[in-house]
Amino acid sequence: MALAELIMPKMGESIMEATILKWLKQPGDAVALDEAVLEIATDKVDSEVPSPFAGVLQEIRFAEGETVEIGKIIAVITTGATGSAGVSAPVPVQEPVVKAGAAVNEAMATAAAPAVGAVVPVVSANGAGGAGPDSGGSGRFYSPLVLNIARQEGISMGELENLFGTGSEGRVTKRDILDYVQNRGVATAAAPTVPVSVAPLIKAVPEVPAASAPSNKTAEPVKTQAAVSVSGNVEIIEMDRMRKLIAEHMVRSKHTSPHVTSFVEADMTAIVQWRERIKQRFEQKTGEKITFTPIIIEAIVKAIRDFPMVNVSVDGDRIIVKKDINIGMAAALPNGNLIVPVIKHADQLNLLGLTKAVNDLAGRARLGKLKPEEVQDGTYTVTNVGTFGNVMGTPVINQPQVAIMAAGAIRKKPAVIETSQGDFIGIRHMMFLSHAYDHRVVDGFLGGSFVRRVADYLEAWDQNREF
Repeated sequence: MALAELIMPKMGESIMEATILKWLKQPGDAVALDEAVLEIATDKVDSEVPSPFAGVLQEIRFAEGETVEIGKIIAVITTGATGSAGVSAPVPVQEPVVKAGAAVNEAMATAAAPAVGAVVPVVSANGAGGAGPDSGGSGRFYSPLVLNIARQEGISMGELENLFGTGSEGRVTKRDILDYVQNRGVATAAAPTVPVSVAPLIKAVPEVPAASAPSNKTAEPVKTQAAVSVSGNVEIIEMDRMRKLIAEHMVRSKHTSPHVTSFVEADMTAIVQWRERIKQRFEQKTGEKITFTPIIIEAIVKAIRDFPMVNVSVDGDRIIVKKDINIGMAAALPNGNLIVPVIKHADQLNLLGLTKAVNDLAGRARLGKLKPEEVQDGTYTVTNVGTFGNVMGTPVINQPQVAIMAAGAIRKKPAVIETSQGDFIGIRHMMFLSHAYDHRVVDGFLGGSFVRRVADYLEAWDQNREF
């Protein structure tokens, strides 16, 4: 018999810890090879951690809800192999899989470019753990748990930046912020504060007089309560974790970037007629169904080559120009949430390659089978609001990117057709493109020219094109 240690997997270079959402196995349960043992969450995704070996779960070292540093031993599994005094060869690594309830992006949230780590189990007789976490990206990292505690306790970002951290690279841990809250509460017991994010939105309930409170308890922020409907004809739904992350990401994006949106209308008639003519043959030959999404992405990629300054991010007063063109495609999930899988190196794919990537990522997103690296590293995002029957929209920028394009529904409309013999009215398939961009670095000329160029590429479609 041998004891195998399961460590918290590395989920990316900028991620230093993860929260245990749920243990899928309990001590005494049999664990098969590659079977999920627990669910974890980071500020980017929710993931299942599979077991790299078969055996019996002997010990769980952290409870549900606890936040654990990357590289820490989280469980011990008894395997059937004969142990030795030394450390055996590592078992082949397994990559975590993103669940359908995974967070967007912070498929949506940081400029980091993490390479997905592996669950690297170490079999030993003396309990020696695995390697510790790597250093994070630029700036000071705060875990979602620390940020949530800060918001709940009304701690400003300025206070947080000045807080001494005992974690790796000076990182603020859960213990650090809780100790600070306790000491801060004692120092300000006479004047409890109401979190800024809550006070303007909900009606405060009168506090119990301070004299009635036990003298040995730390003062807490004022309790608040939502107003109650007189009729009672309401339903209160608690946001799930993914919806909370989406909400935070959207608010952060609006606070970060001054949004400007430019619109153009593209004549999609040639593309609609071409697709209608070849779609059956395309599917028979390639095994893939062709939609308008890969065609639009192809035009966006061409326009990015012409206008590379929309393929950037902002770091303080520096503009970071991305050489890779990685296109994020917003995908709606069956539960109504949203995730943004990323087509890496989209400029290196032809139309068939883009079609395969779009169909594969969209399909696995709906099934909750995306990997963490597949929702990261996007440099530009496209969202197809036409699938909901909307003709246009004003999308929110997917930080840390600086632009996003929404494609509306393709509708038949009367339009003026210009010819050398004169103008006339005809029925055309028209589509609105909405381009939202960060006015800190993308001015109207660049943002408007870019979306016009995308429309030009779409309108110049060759109806005799082969695949």
